[in-house]
Amino acid sequence: MTRALLALGGNLGDVTAAFVAALDALQKGGAHVMATSSIYRTPPWGVTDQPDFLNMAAMVETHLSAQELLTLCLDIERQSGRVREQRWGPRNIDIDIVTYGDARIDKPHLNVPHPHAHERAFVLVPLAEIAPKEKIAERPVIALLADVDVSGVMCDAQATQSLRVAGY
Repeated sequence: MTRALLALGGNLGDVTAAFVAALDALQKGGAHVMATSSIYRTPPWGVTDQPDFLNMAAMVETHLSAQELLTLCLDIERQSGRVREQRWGPRNIDIDIVTYGDARIDKPHLNVPHPHAHERAFVLVPLAEIAPKEKIAERPVIALLADVDVSGVMCDAQATQSLRVAGY
């Protein structure tokens, strides 16, 4: 079994319901959900003229290879109606593999650890809640978090409560 950290985000439609559906699909697809963070409301990154995002993190254990886990994540996005029209643009759901065990993977469509996770508060804040000591690029999440601007990142208590009621 390999432990992986995933970052989930979205800003279109019922994002919390999309998160729950994605977590259910991960479980059914062979990625056992071990822990989930709270859901955070975060300002958009990259393309800033769009609604705020909801973001969360999940820790999974899986027998799937990194490539199989990526395929599962992309399938879940497609089944949820995700259409990739604009880089960093609005979306109903996005699932990124942040870490996959201790693996370092540099392939055209799969980079682990995620090459930008260490600079994004919307990834690090949720990860720090469930895996503060996990390392990304040789540094613990909690240390990386100290180096980023977290202004505008707020826990969304209502969305988090809905996630917990769903069993996550």
